Amino acid sequence: MTSTAPETQRGHDAGDPLGEQPTSWQRRLRRFGHVPRPEISLRDRLDPPYTRPGRQVWSVLAIPPHVADRLVRWSAWGGPLLVTLVAGLLRFWKLDQPHAVIFDETYYAKDAWALVNQGYEGSWPKDVDKQILNDPSSVPIPTDPGYVVHPPVGKWIIGFGEQLFGFTPFGWRFMVAVLGTISVLLLCRIGRRLFRSTFLGCLAGLLLAVDGLHFVMSRTALLDLIVMFFVLAAFGCLVVDRDHARRRLAAALPVDEEGVLRPNAQMAETLRLGWRPWRLAAGVMLGLAFATKWNGLYVLAAFGLMTVLWDVGARRTAGAVHPYQAVLRRDLIPAFVSTVPVAIVTYVVSWTGWIVTDKGYYRNWAATEGKDSSWSWLFPDWLRSLWHYENQVYDFHVGLTSGHTYESNPWSWLVLGRPVSYYYEEQTGCTESATGKCAAEVLAIGTPLLWWLACFALAYVVWRWFFRRDWRAGAIACGVVAGWLPWFFYQERTIFLFYAVVFVPFLCLAVTMMLGAIAGPAAGTGARAELGLTTQDPTGERRRTLGAIAVGVLVLLIIWNFIYFWPLYTGTSIPEDLWRDRMWLDTWV
Repeated sequence: MTSTAPETQRGHDAGDPLGEQPTSWQRRLRRFGHVPRPEISLRDRLDPPYTRPGRQVWSVLAIPPHVADRLVRWSAWGGPLLVTLVAGLLRFWKLDQPHAVIFDETYYAKDAWALVNQGYEGSWPKDVDKQILNDPSSVPIPTDPGYVVHPPVGKWIIGFGEQLFGFTPFGWRFMVAVLGTISVLLLCRIGRRLFRSTFLGCLAGLLLAVDGLHFVMSRTALLDLIVMFFVLAAFGCLVVDRDHARRRLAAALPVDEEGVLRPNAQMAETLRLGWRPWRLAAGVMLGLAFATKWNGLYVLAAFGLMTVLWDVGARRTAGAVHPYQAVLRRDLIPAFVSTVPVAIVTYVVSWTGWIVTDKGYYRNWAATEGKDSSWSWLFPDWLRSLWHYENQVYDFHVGLTSGHTYESNPWSWLVLGRPVSYYYEEQTGCTESATGKCAAEVLAIGTPLLWWLACFALAYVVWRWFFRRDWRAGAIACGVVAGWLPWFFYQERTIFLFYAVVFVPFLCLAVTMMLGAIAGPAAGTGARAELGLTTQDPTGERRRTLGAIAVGVLVLLIIWNFIYFWPLYTGTSIPEDLWRDRMWLDTWV
Protein backbone atom coordinates (compact mmCIF):
# COMPACT_ATOMS: atom_id res chain seq x y z
CA MET A 1 0.00 0.00 0.00
CA THR A 2 1.13 3.54 -0.64
CA SER A 3 0.12 6.79 0.97
CA THR A 4 -1.26 9.86 -0.69
CA ALA A 5 0.67 12.09 1.68
CA PRO A 6 3.04 14.37 -0.26
CA GLU A 7 6.05 13.43 1.83
CA THR A 8 5.70 9.76 1.01
CA GLN A 9 5.63 10.14 -2.75
CA ARG A 10 8.86 12.05 -3.32
CA GLY A 11 12.50 11.11 -3.25
CA HIS A 12 15.39 13.44 -2.36
CA ASP A 13 18.37 14.98 -4.07
CA ALA A 14 21.91 14.33 -2.96
CA GLY A 15 22.81 16.50 -0.04
CA ASP A 16 19.29 16.50 1.38
CA PRO A 17 19.37 16.93 5.18
CA LEU A 18 17.21 13.83 5.60
CA GLY A 19 20.27 11.74 4.87
CA GLU A 20 21.57 12.66 8.33
CA GLN A 21 20.90 10.61 11.47
CA PRO A 22 17.76 11.59 13.45
CA THR A 23 18.34 13.68 16.57
CA SER A 24 17.72 12.33 20.06
CA TRP A 25 14.34 14.05 20.41
CA GLN A 26 13.26 12.58 17.07
CA ARG A 27 14.24 9.12 18.28
CA ARG A 28 12.19 9.63 21.46
CA LEU A 29 9.11 10.98 19.65
CA ARG A 30 9.09 8.27 17.02
CA ARG A 31 8.16 5.72 19.71
CA PHE A 32 4.80 7.50 19.84
CA GLY A 33 4.36 7.37 16.06
CA HIS A 34 5.39 10.99 15.41
CA VAL A 35 7.24 11.62 12.17
CA PRO A 36 8.26 15.21 11.33
CA ARG A 37 7.57 16.37 7.83
CA PRO A 38 10.80 16.10 5.83
CA GLU A 39 12.22 18.81 3.66
CA ILE A 40 11.54 17.95 0.04
CA SER A 41 13.97 18.80 -2.68
CA LEU A 42 12.98 21.37 -5.29
CA ARG A 43 13.32 18.85 -8.11
CA ASP A 44 10.91 16.46 -6.42
CA ARG A 45 8.48 19.26 -5.62
CA LEU A 46 8.34 20.15 -9.31
CA ASP A 47 8.50 16.62 -10.71
CA PRO A 48 7.78 14.00 -8.01
CA PRO A 49 8.78 10.41 -8.83
CA TYR A 50 6.41 7.46 -8.71
CA THR A 51 6.36 5.18 -5.68
CA ARG A 52 7.63 1.64 -5.96
CA PRO A 53 6.59 -1.41 -3.91
CA GLY A 54 8.92 -2.20 -1.02
CA ARG A 55 11.44 -5.02 -1.32
CA GLN A 56 9.59 -6.98 1.35
CA VAL A 57 6.70 -7.65 -1.06
CA TRP A 58 8.95 -9.31 -3.60
CA SER A 59 10.96 -11.24 -1.00
CA VAL A 60 7.78 -12.73 0.46
CA LEU A 61 6.72 -13.81 -3.04
CA ALA A 62 10.26 -15.10 -3.75
CA ILE A 63 10.52 -12.95 -6.87
CA PRO A 64 14.07 -11.99 -7.99
CA PRO A 65 14.85 -8.25 -8.18
CA HIS A 66 15.21 -8.14 -11.98
CA VAL A 67 11.83 -9.82 -12.42
CA ALA A 68 10.32 -7.46 -9.84
CA ASP A 69 11.58 -4.44 -11.79
CA ARG A 70 10.00 -5.81 -14.94
CA LEU A 71 6.68 -6.40 -13.16
CA VAL A 72 6.71 -2.85 -11.80
CA ARG A 73 7.21 -1.45 -15.30
CA TRP A 74 4.50 -3.74 -16.67
CA SER A 75 2.03 -2.83 -13.93
CA ALA A 76 1.94 0.83 -15.03
CA TRP A 77 -0.22 -0.26 -17.97
CA GLY A 78 -0.96 -3.88 -17.12
CA GLY A 79 -2.80 -3.04 -13.90
CA PRO A 80 -5.10 -0.41 -15.48
CA LEU A 81 -5.76 -2.66 -18.49
CA LEU A 82 -6.72 -5.55 -16.21
CA VAL A 83 -9.18 -3.36 -14.28
CA THR A 84 -10.55 -2.07 -17.59
CA LEU A 85 -11.04 -5.61 -18.87
CA VAL A 86 -13.16 -6.43 -15.82
CA ALA A 87 -15.18 -3.21 -16.30
CA GLY A 88 -15.71 -3.99 -19.98
CA LEU A 89 -16.92 -7.52 -19.34
CA LEU A 90 -19.43 -6.22 -16.81
CA ARG A 91 -20.72 -3.48 -19.11
CA PHE A 92 -21.06 -5.55 -22.27
CA TRP A 93 -22.62 -8.61 -20.62
CA LYS A 94 -26.16 -8.85 -22.07
CA LEU A 95 -25.97 -5.22 -23.18
CA ASP A 96 -29.09 -5.67 -25.30
CA GLN A 97 -31.17 -6.45 -22.20
CA PRO A 98 -33.74 -5.30 -21.40
CA HIS A 99 -34.98 -5.42 -24.99
CA ALA A 100 -36.82 -2.14 -24.66
CA VAL A 101 -36.54 1.58 -25.23
CA ILE A 102 -35.82 2.64 -21.65
CA PHE A 103 -36.32 6.12 -20.24
CA ASP A 104 -34.85 8.89 -22.46
CA GLU A 105 -33.52 6.42 -25.02
CA THR A 106 -36.83 7.19 -26.70
CA TYR A 107 -35.31 10.56 -27.69
CA TYR A 108 -31.60 9.99 -28.20
CA ALA A 109 -31.65 6.62 -29.96
CA LYS A 110 -34.07 7.88 -32.62
CA ASP A 111 -32.42 11.30 -32.98
CA ALA A 112 -29.05 9.59 -33.40
CA TRP A 113 -30.41 7.29 -36.12
CA ALA A 114 -31.81 10.25 -38.05
CA LEU A 115 -28.65 12.29 -37.54
CA VAL A 116 -26.22 9.70 -38.94
CA ASN A 117 -28.49 8.97 -41.89
CA GLN A 118 -29.59 12.44 -42.99
CA GLY A 119 -27.52 14.97 -41.03
CA TYR A 120 -30.33 16.37 -38.86
CA GLU A 121 -32.86 15.08 -36.33
CA GLY A 122 -36.36 14.23 -37.51
CA SER A 123 -39.81 14.58 -35.95
CA TRP A 124 -40.68 10.99 -34.96
CA PRO A 125 -44.23 9.70 -34.35
CA LYS A 126 -44.99 9.20 -30.66
CA ASP A 127 -45.99 5.53 -30.93
CA VAL A 128 -43.07 4.24 -33.00
CA ASP A 129 -40.94 2.61 -30.24
CA LYS A 130 -42.62 -0.80 -30.37
CA GLN A 131 -42.31 -0.91 -34.15
CA ILE A 132 -38.60 -0.13 -33.88
CA LEU A 133 -38.09 -3.00 -31.44
CA ASN A 134 -40.08 -5.45 -33.57
CA ASP A 135 -38.78 -4.52 -37.04
CA PRO A 136 -36.52 -1.46 -37.26
CA SER A 137 -36.09 -1.85 -41.01
CA SER A 138 -39.77 -1.10 -41.51
CA VAL A 139 -39.56 2.28 -39.78
CA PRO A 140 -38.90 5.19 -42.17
CA ILE A 141 -36.75 8.08 -41.01
CA PRO A 142 -38.90 11.23 -40.82
CA THR A 143 -37.73 14.02 -43.11
CA ASP A 144 -39.57 16.74 -41.19
CA PRO A 145 -37.07 18.44 -38.85
CA GLY A 146 -37.42 17.75 -35.13
CA TYR A 147 -37.02 20.31 -32.36
CA VAL A 148 -34.18 19.01 -30.17
CA VAL A 149 -32.76 20.71 -27.09
CA HIS A 150 -29.26 19.22 -26.87
CA PRO A 151 -26.20 19.67 -29.15
CA PRO A 152 -25.39 16.85 -31.56
CA VAL A 153 -22.05 15.26 -30.48
CA GLY A 154 -23.53 12.71 -28.08
CA LYS A 155 -26.09 11.66 -30.69
CA TRP A 156 -23.39 11.34 -33.36
CA ILE A 157 -21.56 8.95 -31.01
CA ILE A 158 -24.69 6.90 -30.27
CA GLY A 159 -25.47 6.86 -33.99
CA PHE A 160 -22.04 5.45 -34.82
CA GLY A 161 -22.89 2.36 -32.77
CA GLU A 162 -26.21 2.12 -34.60
CA GLN A 163 -24.40 2.24 -37.92
CA LEU A 164 -22.23 -0.68 -36.80
CA PHE A 165 -24.87 -2.90 -35.18
CA GLY A 166 -28.20 -1.63 -36.44
CA PHE A 167 -31.13 0.30 -35.05
CA THR A 168 -31.42 -2.02 -32.02
CA PRO A 169 -30.89 -1.73 -28.26
CA PHE A 170 -27.39 -3.20 -28.60
CA GLY A 171 -26.60 -0.78 -31.42
CA TRP A 172 -27.64 2.39 -29.65
CA ARG A 173 -26.00 1.33 -26.37
CA PHE A 174 -22.75 0.07 -27.86
CA MET A 175 -20.72 3.28 -28.06
CA VAL A 176 -21.87 4.46 -24.63
CA ALA A 177 -20.62 1.16 -23.20
CA VAL A 178 -17.32 1.65 -25.02
CA LEU A 179 -16.85 5.12 -23.52
CA GLY A 180 -17.89 3.87 -20.09
CA THR A 181 -15.24 1.15 -20.30
CA ILE A 182 -12.50 3.45 -21.59
CA SER A 183 -13.30 5.95 -18.83
CA VAL A 184 -12.24 3.30 -16.29
CA LEU A 185 -8.87 3.06 -18.04
CA LEU A 186 -8.58 6.85 -18.08
CA LEU A 187 -9.27 7.07 -14.36
CA CYS A 188 -6.70 4.37 -13.57
CA ARG A 189 -4.04 6.30 -15.45
CA ILE A 190 -5.15 9.69 -14.13
CA GLY A 191 -5.19 8.37 -10.56
CA ARG A 192 -1.74 6.86 -11.04
CA ARG A 193 -0.34 10.19 -12.25
CA LEU A 194 -2.22 12.16 -9.59
CA PHE A 195 -1.09 10.05 -6.62
CA ARG A 196 2.17 8.79 -8.16
CA SER A 197 1.03 5.27 -7.32
CA THR A 198 -0.04 2.48 -9.66
CA PHE A 199 -1.91 0.80 -6.83
CA LEU A 200 -3.97 3.86 -5.98
CA GLY A 201 -4.63 4.56 -9.66
CA CYS A 202 -5.98 1.04 -10.17
CA LEU A 203 -8.01 1.35 -6.97
CA ALA A 204 -9.69 4.52 -8.30
CA GLY A 205 -10.51 2.73 -11.56
CA LEU A 206 -11.85 -0.29 -9.70
CA LEU A 207 -14.18 1.90 -7.64
CA LEU A 208 -15.50 3.47 -10.85
CA ALA A 209 -15.95 0.02 -12.40
CA VAL A 210 -18.22 -1.07 -9.53
CA ASP A 211 -20.19 2.15 -9.16
CA GLY A 212 -23.83 1.45 -9.92
CA LEU A 213 -24.69 4.81 -11.49
CA HIS A 214 -21.68 4.73 -13.82
CA PHE A 215 -22.50 1.11 -14.66
CA VAL A 216 -26.16 1.79 -15.50
CA MET A 217 -25.30 4.92 -17.50
CA SER A 218 -22.68 2.92 -19.43
CA ARG A 219 -25.45 0.55 -20.54
CA THR A 220 -28.03 3.18 -21.50
CA ALA A 221 -28.11 5.45 -24.55
CA LEU A 222 -28.26 8.76 -22.69
CA LEU A 223 -25.97 11.77 -23.07
CA ASP A 224 -24.67 12.26 -19.54
CA LEU A 225 -22.14 9.40 -19.59
CA ILE A 226 -20.71 10.87 -22.79
CA VAL A 227 -20.32 14.27 -21.09
CA MET A 228 -18.57 12.51 -18.22
CA PHE A 229 -16.13 10.84 -20.60
CA PHE A 230 -15.06 14.09 -22.25
CA VAL A 231 -14.81 15.91 -18.90
CA LEU A 232 -12.60 13.13 -17.51
CA ALA A 233 -10.46 13.13 -20.66
CA ALA A 234 -10.03 16.90 -20.42
CA PHE A 235 -9.01 16.60 -16.77
CA GLY A 236 -6.45 13.94 -17.67
CA CYS A 237 -5.01 16.12 -20.44
CA LEU A 238 -4.61 19.03 -18.01
CA VAL A 239 -2.89 16.83 -15.42
CA VAL A 240 -0.41 15.63 -18.06
CA ASP A 241 0.09 19.25 -19.18
CA ARG A 242 0.81 20.26 -15.58
CA ASP A 243 3.51 17.60 -15.27
CA HIS A 244 5.16 18.61 -18.55
CA ALA A 245 5.15 22.31 -17.67
CA ARG A 246 6.72 21.71 -14.26
CA ARG A 247 9.29 19.40 -15.82
CA ARG A 248 10.30 22.19 -18.22
CA LEU A 249 10.71 24.56 -15.29
CA ALA A 250 12.85 22.03 -13.44
CA ALA A 251 15.05 21.54 -16.52
CA ALA A 252 15.62 25.30 -16.86
CA LEU A 253 16.57 26.02 -13.23
CA PRO A 254 20.24 26.17 -12.19
CA VAL A 255 22.06 23.40 -10.34
CA ASP A 256 24.67 24.15 -7.67
CA GLU A 257 28.09 22.57 -7.32
CA GLU A 258 26.62 19.68 -5.30
CA GLY A 259 24.13 18.85 -8.05
CA VAL A 260 21.14 20.20 -6.12
CA LEU A 261 18.47 22.12 -8.03
CA ARG A 262 18.05 25.68 -6.79
CA PRO A 263 15.17 28.18 -7.27
CA ASN A 264 15.76 31.18 -9.47
CA ALA A 265 13.36 34.13 -9.47
CA GLN A 266 14.35 35.51 -12.86
CA MET A 267 14.08 32.17 -14.62
CA ALA A 268 10.80 31.31 -12.86
CA GLU A 269 9.19 34.60 -13.87
CA THR A 270 10.46 34.92 -17.45
CA LEU A 271 10.63 31.37 -18.83
CA ARG A 272 8.12 30.64 -21.59
CA LEU A 273 6.73 27.13 -21.26
CA GLY A 274 6.41 26.71 -25.02
CA TRP A 275 4.04 24.57 -27.04
CA ARG A 276 1.49 22.80 -24.81
CA PRO A 277 -0.43 20.27 -26.94
CA TRP A 278 -2.06 18.58 -23.95
CA ARG A 279 -3.76 21.82 -22.97
CA LEU A 280 -4.96 22.18 -26.55
CA ALA A 281 -6.32 18.63 -26.42
CA ALA A 282 -8.13 19.55 -23.20
CA GLY A 283 -9.78 22.44 -25.05
CA VAL A 284 -11.05 20.04 -27.71
CA MET A 285 -12.36 17.61 -25.07
CA LEU A 286 -14.15 20.41 -23.21
CA GLY A 287 -15.66 21.60 -26.49
CA LEU A 288 -16.95 18.09 -27.15
CA ALA A 289 -18.34 17.97 -23.59
CA PHE A 290 -20.56 21.02 -23.99
CA ALA A 291 -21.30 20.04 -27.58
CA THR A 292 -23.00 17.05 -25.96
CA LYS A 293 -24.83 18.89 -23.16
CA TRP A 294 -24.55 22.50 -22.13
CA ASN A 295 -23.47 21.82 -18.54
CA GLY A 296 -20.02 21.20 -20.02
CA LEU A 297 -19.66 25.00 -20.21
CA TYR A 298 -19.36 25.22 -16.43
CA VAL A 299 -16.63 22.60 -16.48
CA LEU A 300 -14.76 24.63 -19.10
CA ALA A 301 -14.79 27.68 -16.82
CA ALA A 302 -13.73 25.72 -13.73
CA PHE A 303 -10.94 23.77 -15.44
CA GLY A 304 -9.66 26.92 -17.19
CA LEU A 305 -9.23 28.63 -13.82
CA MET A 306 -7.68 25.49 -12.32
CA THR A 307 -4.97 25.14 -14.97
CA VAL A 308 -3.98 28.81 -14.62
CA LEU A 309 -3.66 28.42 -10.84
CA TRP A 310 -1.48 25.37 -11.44
CA ASP A 311 0.88 27.58 -13.45
CA VAL A 312 0.94 30.07 -10.58
CA GLY A 313 1.92 27.30 -8.17
CA ALA A 314 4.61 25.98 -10.51
CA ARG A 315 6.29 29.38 -10.93
CA ARG A 316 6.08 30.07 -7.19
CA THR A 317 7.72 26.72 -6.45
CA ALA A 318 10.46 27.50 -8.99
CA GLY A 319 11.26 30.73 -7.11
CA ALA A 320 9.04 33.42 -8.64
CA VAL A 321 8.61 36.38 -6.28
CA HIS A 322 5.53 37.59 -8.16
CA PRO A 323 4.02 34.39 -9.61
CA TYR A 324 0.61 35.91 -10.45
CA GLN A 325 2.17 38.70 -12.47
CA ALA A 326 4.44 36.18 -14.21
CA VAL A 327 1.48 34.01 -15.19
CA LEU A 328 -0.46 37.07 -16.31
CA ARG A 329 2.37 38.04 -18.67
CA ARG A 330 3.50 34.60 -19.86
CA ASP A 331 0.71 32.05 -19.48
CA LEU A 332 -2.76 33.59 -19.27
CA ILE A 333 -3.32 34.39 -22.94
CA PRO A 334 -1.91 31.05 -24.23
CA ALA A 335 -4.06 29.24 -21.65
CA PHE A 336 -7.17 31.11 -22.77
CA VAL A 337 -6.51 30.55 -26.48
CA SER A 338 -5.81 26.86 -25.94
CA THR A 339 -9.10 26.25 -24.19
CA VAL A 340 -11.94 28.73 -24.73
CA PRO A 341 -11.65 29.53 -28.49
CA VAL A 342 -10.72 25.91 -29.24
CA ALA A 343 -13.76 24.68 -27.32
CA ILE A 344 -16.06 27.16 -29.09
CA VAL A 345 -14.75 26.19 -32.53
CA THR A 346 -15.20 22.52 -31.63
CA TYR A 347 -18.77 23.24 -30.60
CA VAL A 348 -19.63 25.04 -33.85
CA VAL A 349 -17.99 22.33 -35.97
CA SER A 350 -20.15 19.73 -34.22
CA TRP A 351 -23.19 21.32 -35.91
CA THR A 352 -21.81 20.61 -39.39
CA GLY A 353 -24.60 18.18 -40.29
CA TRP A 354 -27.27 20.74 -39.40
CA ILE A 355 -25.38 23.46 -41.33
CA VAL A 356 -24.74 21.64 -44.60
CA THR A 357 -28.08 19.83 -44.96
CA ASP A 358 -30.10 23.06 -44.91
CA LYS A 359 -33.12 21.16 -43.53
CA GLY A 360 -32.68 21.18 -39.76
CA TYR A 361 -35.03 22.87 -37.32
CA TYR A 362 -34.65 26.68 -37.48
CA ARG A 363 -31.99 26.19 -40.18
CA ASN A 364 -33.53 28.85 -42.45
CA TRP A 365 -34.71 31.21 -39.72
CA ALA A 366 -32.25 33.95 -40.76
CA ALA A 367 -33.59 33.95 -44.32
CA THR A 368 -37.23 34.10 -43.21
CA GLU A 369 -38.27 35.46 -39.79
CA GLY A 370 -34.84 36.95 -39.09
CA LYS A 371 -34.14 38.53 -42.48
CA ASP A 372 -34.62 42.08 -41.15
CA SER A 373 -32.00 41.68 -38.42
CA SER A 374 -29.49 44.52 -38.06
CA TRP A 375 -26.70 41.90 -37.89
CA SER A 376 -27.46 40.32 -41.27
CA TRP A 377 -24.66 42.24 -42.99
CA LEU A 378 -22.04 40.96 -40.53
CA PHE A 379 -22.80 37.28 -39.92
CA PRO A 380 -23.78 34.55 -42.40
CA ASP A 381 -27.34 33.25 -42.32
CA TRP A 382 -26.40 29.84 -40.92
CA LEU A 383 -24.62 31.40 -37.93
CA ARG A 384 -27.51 33.73 -37.13
CA SER A 385 -29.95 30.83 -37.42
CA LEU A 386 -27.80 28.76 -35.08
CA TRP A 387 -27.63 31.62 -32.57
CA HIS A 388 -31.42 31.97 -32.64
CA TYR A 389 -31.81 28.21 -32.17
CA GLU A 390 -29.48 28.31 -29.15
CA ASN A 391 -31.47 31.13 -27.58
CA GLN A 392 -34.70 29.19 -27.98
CA VAL A 393 -33.13 26.07 -26.47
CA TYR A 394 -31.77 28.04 -23.50
CA ASP A 395 -35.24 29.45 -22.79
CA PHE A 396 -36.60 25.91 -22.90
CA HIS A 397 -34.05 24.57 -20.43
CA VAL A 398 -34.39 27.30 -17.81
CA GLY A 399 -38.18 27.19 -18.11
CA LEU A 400 -38.45 23.39 -17.74
CA THR A 401 -40.31 23.22 -14.41
CA SER A 402 -42.92 20.56 -15.12
CA GLY A 403 -42.98 17.96 -12.36
CA HIS A 404 -41.62 14.44 -12.76
CA THR A 405 -41.95 11.37 -10.55
CA TYR A 406 -38.19 10.90 -10.29
CA GLU A 407 -36.95 14.49 -10.14
CA SER A 408 -34.64 15.34 -7.24
CA ASN A 409 -32.88 18.28 -5.67
CA PRO A 410 -29.08 18.32 -6.04
CA TRP A 411 -28.77 18.53 -2.25
CA SER A 412 -29.94 14.91 -2.09
CA TRP A 413 -27.66 13.48 -4.74
CA LEU A 414 -24.66 12.49 -2.64
CA VAL A 415 -26.82 10.47 -0.26
CA LEU A 416 -28.78 8.97 -3.19
CA GLY A 417 -32.02 10.48 -2.01
CA ARG A 418 -34.09 9.88 -5.14
CA PRO A 419 -32.72 7.55 -7.85
CA VAL A 420 -34.36 7.23 -11.26
CA SER A 421 -36.14 4.09 -12.41
CA TYR A 422 -35.33 3.65 -16.11
CA TYR A 423 -37.31 0.46 -16.56
CA TYR A 424 -39.72 -1.59 -14.44
CA GLU A 425 -41.69 -4.71 -15.26
CA GLU A 426 -43.83 -6.72 -12.83
CA GLN A 427 -44.43 -10.41 -13.51
CA THR A 428 -47.23 -12.44 -11.94
CA GLY A 429 -47.31 -16.16 -11.30
CA CYS A 430 -43.78 -16.14 -9.94
CA THR A 431 -43.45 -19.31 -7.86
CA GLU A 432 -40.16 -18.19 -6.28
CA SER A 433 -41.81 -15.24 -4.53
CA ALA A 434 -43.95 -15.32 -1.42
CA THR A 435 -46.24 -12.74 -3.04
CA GLY A 436 -46.43 -14.59 -6.34
CA LYS A 437 -44.82 -11.66 -8.13
CA CYS A 438 -41.38 -10.94 -9.58
CA ALA A 439 -39.91 -7.59 -10.52
CA ALA A 440 -37.36 -6.54 -13.11
CA GLU A 441 -35.97 -3.01 -12.81
CA VAL A 442 -33.15 -0.84 -14.10
CA LEU A 443 -32.51 1.69 -11.34
CA ALA A 444 -30.05 4.53 -11.93
CA ILE A 445 -28.45 4.64 -8.49
CA GLY A 446 -24.85 4.68 -7.34
CA THR A 447 -23.39 1.89 -5.22
CA PRO A 448 -24.71 3.10 -1.84
CA LEU A 449 -21.69 2.27 0.34
CA LEU A 450 -19.35 3.93 -2.16
CA TRP A 451 -21.40 7.13 -2.31
CA TRP A 452 -21.95 7.35 1.43
CA LEU A 453 -18.23 6.81 1.98
CA ALA A 454 -17.62 9.54 -0.61
CA CYS A 455 -19.43 12.03 1.66
CA PHE A 456 -16.68 11.56 4.26
CA ALA A 457 -14.01 11.47 1.54
CA LEU A 458 -15.11 14.87 0.22
CA ALA A 459 -14.84 16.34 3.72
CA TYR A 460 -11.30 14.90 3.93
CA VAL A 461 -10.41 16.30 0.50
CA VAL A 462 -11.62 19.78 1.46
CA TRP A 463 -9.63 19.60 4.71
CA ARG A 464 -6.56 18.36 2.84
CA TRP A 465 -6.74 21.19 0.32
CA PHE A 466 -7.55 23.96 2.79
CA PHE A 467 -5.14 23.08 5.59
CA ARG A 468 -2.38 21.18 3.76
CA ARG A 469 -2.60 23.01 0.42
CA ASP A 470 -2.53 19.67 -1.40
CA TRP A 471 -3.07 20.47 -5.09
CA ARG A 472 -4.45 16.98 -5.73
CA ALA A 473 -7.23 17.54 -3.24
CA GLY A 474 -7.99 20.89 -4.88
CA ALA A 475 -8.13 19.28 -8.32
CA ILE A 476 -10.53 16.58 -7.12
CA ALA A 477 -12.73 19.17 -5.40
CA CYS A 478 -12.73 21.27 -8.59
CA GLY A 479 -14.03 18.31 -10.60
CA VAL A 480 -16.84 17.69 -8.12
CA VAL A 481 -17.79 21.36 -7.89
CA ALA A 482 -17.76 21.84 -11.68
CA GLY A 483 -20.14 18.93 -12.19
CA TRP A 484 -22.40 19.46 -9.18
CA LEU A 485 -22.55 23.13 -8.18
CA PRO A 486 -24.17 24.50 -11.41
CA TRP A 487 -27.36 22.53 -10.76
CA PHE A 488 -27.96 24.51 -7.56
CA PHE A 489 -28.61 27.57 -9.73
CA TYR A 490 -31.59 25.83 -11.34
CA GLN A 491 -33.31 24.17 -8.39
CA GLU A 492 -36.75 25.08 -9.76
CA ARG A 493 -35.91 23.20 -12.96
CA THR A 494 -36.74 19.51 -13.41
CA ILE A 495 -33.43 17.74 -12.72
CA PHE A 496 -32.42 14.17 -11.93
CA LEU A 497 -29.85 12.23 -9.92
CA PHE A 498 -28.27 10.68 -13.00
CA TYR A 499 -26.85 14.11 -13.94
CA ALA A 500 -24.35 13.41 -11.14
CA VAL A 501 -22.55 10.80 -13.28
CA VAL A 502 -20.43 13.68 -14.63
CA PHE A 503 -18.56 13.97 -11.31
CA VAL A 504 -18.61 10.29 -10.26
CA PRO A 505 -14.93 9.78 -11.31
CA PHE A 506 -13.92 12.58 -8.95
CA LEU A 507 -15.87 10.98 -6.12
CA CYS A 508 -13.87 7.81 -6.77
CA LEU A 509 -10.63 9.82 -6.67
CA ALA A 510 -11.71 11.39 -3.37
CA VAL A 511 -12.45 7.98 -1.83
CA THR A 512 -9.13 6.68 -3.15
CA MET A 513 -7.25 9.58 -1.59
CA MET A 514 -8.89 8.93 1.76
CA LEU A 515 -8.22 5.19 1.55
CA GLY A 516 -4.58 5.93 0.72
CA ALA A 517 -4.34 8.01 3.88
CA ILE A 518 -5.96 5.21 5.90
CA ALA A 519 -3.52 2.66 4.46
CA GLY A 520 -0.54 4.79 5.46
CA PRO A 521 2.92 5.09 3.90
CA ALA A 522 4.53 2.27 2.02
CA ALA A 523 6.94 0.07 3.91
CA GLY A 524 10.52 1.23 3.63
CA THR A 525 9.70 4.39 1.68
CA GLY A 526 8.91 7.98 2.36
CA ALA A 527 9.43 9.90 5.56
CA ARG A 528 9.59 6.89 7.87
CA ALA A 529 12.33 5.25 5.84
CA GLU A 530 14.32 8.48 5.75
CA LEU A 531 14.13 8.72 9.54
CA GLY A 532 15.11 5.12 10.05
CA LEU A 533 11.57 3.82 10.63
CA THR A 534 11.65 0.81 8.32
CA THR A 535 9.65 -2.39 8.49
CA GLN A 536 11.46 -3.36 11.67
CA ASP A 537 9.71 -0.51 13.50
CA PRO A 538 6.78 -2.12 15.40
CA THR A 539 4.71 1.08 15.49
CA GLY A 540 5.01 1.72 11.78
CA GLU A 541 4.43 -1.93 10.88
CA ARG A 542 1.35 -2.15 13.09
CA ARG A 543 0.02 1.10 11.59
CA ARG A 544 0.44 -0.19 8.05
CA THR A 545 -1.10 -3.57 8.83
CA LEU A 546 -4.20 -2.10 10.44
CA GLY A 547 -4.51 0.47 7.64
CA ALA A 548 -4.25 -2.19 4.94
CA ILE A 549 -6.88 -4.35 6.66
CA ALA A 550 -9.26 -1.40 6.99
CA VAL A 551 -8.86 -0.47 3.32
CA GLY A 552 -9.30 -4.07 2.21
CA VAL A 553 -12.49 -4.44 4.24
CA LEU A 554 -13.97 -1.20 2.86
CA VAL A 555 -13.18 -2.10 -0.75
CA LEU A 556 -14.63 -5.60 -0.35
CA LEU A 557 -17.80 -4.15 1.18
CA ILE A 558 -18.19 -1.80 -1.79
CA ILE A 559 -17.73 -4.69 -4.24
CA TRP A 560 -20.24 -6.78 -2.27
CA ASN A 561 -22.70 -3.87 -2.33
CA PHE A 562 -22.38 -3.65 -6.13
CA ILE A 563 -23.01 -7.39 -6.47
CA TYR A 564 -26.00 -7.17 -4.11
CA PHE A 565 -27.62 -4.47 -6.25
CA TRP A 566 -26.66 -6.14 -9.53
CA PRO A 567 -30.28 -7.22 -10.34
CA LEU A 568 -31.42 -3.59 -10.05
CA TYR A 569 -28.64 -2.41 -12.35
CA THR A 570 -29.29 -4.96 -15.10
CA GLY A 571 -33.06 -5.44 -15.11
CA THR A 572 -32.75 -9.02 -13.86
CA SER A 573 -36.05 -10.51 -12.72
CA ILE A 574 -36.07 -11.33 -8.98
CA PRO A 575 -38.83 -12.19 -6.48
CA GLU A 576 -40.70 -9.13 -5.30
CA ASP A 577 -39.70 -9.67 -1.66
CA LEU A 578 -36.01 -9.65 -2.65
CA TRP A 579 -36.62 -6.51 -4.69
CA ARG A 580 -38.17 -4.82 -1.64
CA ASP A 581 -35.19 -5.89 0.49
CA ARG A 582 -33.05 -3.73 -1.76
CA MET A 583 -35.23 -0.64 -1.32
CA TRP A 584 -33.15 0.62 1.61
CA LEU A 585 -34.85 4.01 1.62
CA ASP A 586 -38.53 4.76 1.09
CA THR A 587 -37.62 7.34 -1.57
CA TRP A 588 -36.08 4.62 -3.75
CA VAL A 589 -39.47 3.12 -4.58
